[in-house]
Amino acid sequence: MKPIKKLGVISIGIIIIFILYLLFNTLNFKSIQLKYEPVAVLKINNSSIENFSNAIKIKTVSPENEIDFDSLQFQNFSLFLKDTYPMVDSILEKKTFNSFSFLYKWTGSNPSLKPIILMAHLDVVPVIEENISDWKHDPFGGEIINDTIWGRGTIDDKVGVIGIMESVELLLKTDFKPTRTIYLSFGHDEEIGGVNGAESIAKYLKSEHIEAEFVIDEGGSIVQHMIPDIEKDVALIGVAEKGFISLDLSIKMEGGHSSMPEKETAIDALANAIVKLKQNPFPATISPPIEGFIQNLGPEMPFLNRLVFANKTIFESVITGIYEGSASGNALVRTTTAPTIFKSGVKDNIIPQNANATVNFRIIPGETVETVIERVKQIINDERIIIKKGAFISDPSKVSSTSSFGYKTLNKTISEIYPEVLVAPYLVVGGTDSRHLNDISENIYRFSAIKLNKGNIKSFHGLNERLPISDFENSIRFYYQIIKNSASE
Repeated sequence: MKPIKKLGVISIGIIIIFILYLLFNTLNFKSIQLKYEPVAVLKINNSSIENFSNAIKIKTVSPENEIDFDSLQFQNFSLFLKDTYPMVDSILEKKTFNSFSFLYKWTGSNPSLKPIILMAHLDVVPVIEENISDWKHDPFGGEIINDTIWGRGTIDDKVGVIGIMESVELLLKTDFKPTRTIYLSFGHDEEIGGVNGAESIAKYLKSEHIEAEFVIDEGGSIVQHMIPDIEKDVALIGVAEKGFISLDLSIKMEGGHSSMPEKETAIDALANAIVKLKQNPFPATISPPIEGFIQNLGPEMPFLNRLVFANKTIFESVITGIYEGSASGNALVRTTTAPTIFKSGVKDNIIPQNANATVNFRIIPGETVETVIERVKQIINDERIIIKKGAFISDPSKVSSTSSFGYKTLNKTISEIYPEVLVAPYLVVGGTDSRHLNDISENIYRFSAIKLNKGNIKSFHGLNERLPISDFENSIRFYYQIIKNSASE
């Protein structure tokens, strides 16, 4: 056999082996979705819906400026919880933190079992005054229109607060007694960092040497038609959340009259620094939460997608390239860089001496605040630019296990309430109060039993926040069932 012909045969053989290898991995890339029998649908009384509506009417707004804080509204919400849930208030042990945050303790019968913590937050973001006319219904009216309840907090996050309280009140009425101790943690300032709420509660728990079996907070949800090539609804359980830092960049140079500009001004230098940051993004990577996302959802996709995800090692650049194609996908595979503020100059014919900018980074697991700062310095490479940390800083959270009792219980509960829903771990790109409990539990999960889709996903923190009544009812059912499922070993 001639050498060239022999080389061709070898090449064909290698290609065939490679194809067979890809197919073998694909055919063995099978579904790992867990199946459970659905539970009987818990009846929800109309009074629960009225309670939710009343909760929306109380304007527990966390303003950016502390002077605008309306303590009366938070006092009203405290009274509302006490009056509306008398059994919770009288039977559970209650502690108050900084006047408006609460921790309830429902003592279990077996003190050897680690407790669980259910979290939500009482506060909401402001409604921008100029945008009120664009709301279809009063943002604090709690109106029920065509089986949907409207108002600020319906999604973020009074559905969690009221869902938890309604479920516990129902269980107390049936004389249910948990084997495992259950804590209910409600912070009042999550939207501005949680320092006086969740952080204070976490410090107390740590001082009491409380180690939780697992924690559930907001963050994940059931998404509809938002994952390409998957038609079914998908319950995304946040097993980690990204870190946060804003860096303030500033420079001072010689100014002057705009008729005689130097070759470079303060604005030029700072703008150039920001351009460098945008042109040199942090590297894309598949972090453990996204690895889990792929393992759980890849087998549910069409053949070509399965082939790519089943052979992740070979096609990793293809996978990250797909994610990078959208803003939401890009946020899942890298530390993001977002210039948010630029200030300089006061008059059109004066070259300013000073320029200031703020750049926000959301940090992927595997990076830290310090590695971000170091990379920024290297990219900018300009000693004239002063880099300072912003006031709020948070490293990425730990990545919680998907094989723990907590995750399995959460998965089971979701499947019992939503039998047709797929379940997968996920990376939460925003921040939640649960980050303050990193020292309290190794297993923190972020999930709300509500459905998000392209029609409503921009409404929380935005215009026309609203929630179907059916989602609120299922939220009560979810917390009711997870308490029952986790009440024993």
